[in-house]
Amino acid sequence: MAKEPVKTPMIPLKLSEYTRILRLTRKPTREEFITIAKVAGAGILIIGVMGFIIYFFLTEIPKMLK
Repeated sequence: MAKEPVKTPMIPLKLSEYTRILRLTRKPTREEFITIAKVAGAGILIIGVMGFIIYFFLTEIPKMLK
């Protein structure tokens, strides 16, 4: 049974794609940055609250039922 040759990605091609994308990017304005920071903060806060609620239901409520 012959082994198939391993296909390696063409690294120079990937690097050129990455540099092309980086050339298209720009620094966000202050207003854009503040908006992104607010959205990210709200997401972190929501996930934290959900984690706390799950923790509460799995640890504290069984203690109350005893």
